[in-house]
Amino acid sequence: MQVGVPTETADGESRVALVPEVVAKLKAKGLDVLVQRGAGERALLPDSTFTEAGATLADDAAAVWASDVVIKISPPSEQEIAMLGKGSILIGFLAPLTSPQTTRALAQAGATAFAMEAIPRISRAQSMDALSSQSNIAGYKAALLGAEHMGRFYPMLMTAAGTIPPAKVLVLGAGVAGLQALATAKRLGARTTGYDVRPEVAEQVQSLGAQWLDLGLEAAGEGGYARELTDEERARQQEALTEAIKGFDVVITTALVPGRPAPKLVTEEAVQGMKPGSVIVDLAGESGGNCELTEPGQTVVKHDVKIVSPLNLPSSMAEHSSQLFARNVQALLDLLVAPAAGDDGQTGPSKLQLTMDFDDEIVSGACVVRGGEVVHAGAKAAVESSGGGGA
Repeated sequence: MQVGVPTETADGESRVALVPEVVAKLKAKGLDVLVQRGAGERALLPDSTFTEAGATLADDAAAVWASDVVIKISPPSEQEIAMLGKGSILIGFLAPLTSPQTTRALAQAGATAFAMEAIPRISRAQSMDALSSQSNIAGYKAALLGAEHMGRFYPMLMTAAGTIPPAKVLVLGAGVAGLQALATAKRLGARTTGYDVRPEVAEQVQSLGAQWLDLGLEAAGEGGYARELTDEERARQQEALTEAIKGFDVVITTALVPGRPAPKLVTEEAVQGMKPGSVIVDLAGESGGNCELTEPGQTVVKHDVKIVSPLNLPSSMAEHSSQLFARNVQALLDLLVAPAAGDDGQTGPSKLQLTMDFDDEIVSGACVVRGGEVVHAGAKAAVESSGGGGA
């Protein structure tokens, strides 16, 4: 059985779907790994490291895409999907709720596709949770961006020339990215505060040495995400947040609702009330941004406040983000691939087969397209609403 690793072609994407460490483990299990030449260069992983791990290199992208299993990070283009072999398996971030054209193309190709972002957030699937592994990196880098762009100290400094108070950092959204941002800002010496509409995460925020900003709202949803607020709740939240935000030097926003535009948490009025030189780091830019003045992918100054909205932040730390993603994929492959019995009834690493148990909630939850049919409820709804019918 052959696993293919193509070069990522999306703009700004520097990661690679498998790293040599994981390639060696897959080889030991009996899988052949075909890597497109140069696939790991932007992640500081030269071709030689892959060949030393046992991978075969290929110049032809089509040969890699013709593999039994293809591993990708960013959603593939329709041209890439057209190179998939009928009945092949694709694993990667596929944006099933927001990219119906990708889902439709996969169905038309007759492929079976597993979306890493659709893996259920249950204890048994923690080792496969690529959303969390990549969000950890985004949260860490967001805290650094806040410190870099503020132009003032994060920690309190006591000097002969007087004392400089610590910066006040507010993190909106206490998911994986938000908690990592709080932890990193705290390590840098800032005075940190966290906010989320899910009150059950207050203890996690406080365990990191941060204060909890309680606005009296609750919106716990499914799968570890917040539900969408009602209009009345949203108005109350914005009014309270607008006043609170004005007292912070750095605001890091991480709030997302799957399949929907990012909620607007930072109003223009809040930005106007912030101290000149303050910074907003908006991690929700790919979904429209949490700040009303955000320009996704850009760094702008509005009302003397710098608003930073990086896209695909994990790609800026490509080596480690690739390493974590590859380990997530390896854990999923351990669930999907098993030794097969030969004619003699014996099993071994040279005899492997896909064992996709669709009664397993991880396998069924992550599967977007199965044998050319869209089986993920959210993806199917997105395809139908985009005029694609029931592909």
